[in-house]
Amino acid sequence: MTEPGEPDTLVQCVGSPFRRDDGVGPVIAEALRARLPADAVSIETHWGEGGRLMASWSGRRRVYIVDAARSGATPGTIHRIDARRQSVPANFLYYSTHRFGVAEAVETARALGLLPAELRLYCIEGEGFGPGEGLSAPVESAAGDMLEELVSILTTAA
Repeated sequence: MTEPGEPDTLVQCVGSPFRRDDGVGPVIAEALRARLPADAVSIETHWGEGGRLMASWSGRRRVYIVDAARSGATPGTIHRIDARRQSVPANFLYYSTHRFGVAEAVETARALGLLPAELRLYCIEGEGFGPGEGLSAPVESAAGDMLEELVSILTTAA
């Protein structure tokens, strides 16, 4: 639940920096924090546990989720999903230990009538999710493009 004076826009960046391309969320979070005023947009980094993600949506009007995808598309592909209008396929997002992850959180919130007024997912198709740090070249390139898009959207929304 938001505290008085907290922004009604939330960006949740999901992933582990120790699982290669799964770290794209934390990379985007760090870059957004450097570019956006903290009083206009809340930016959180998550490992992807669905219950915690959903709890943060309470009181928010706009929520943007950034994550790595594993759908079979070309690495570096940016996927944009308006979760108010379309379902999130359960096997679309990468996850390892969190079986109740982003997709399940969105669909559970939908079933319970708890989706925020605007809920959008911005996901980059990963290439490698094994142990290690650093993004693959296609994901790093796409992360730069996604960052610019999100900064544009969030400065307009704020």
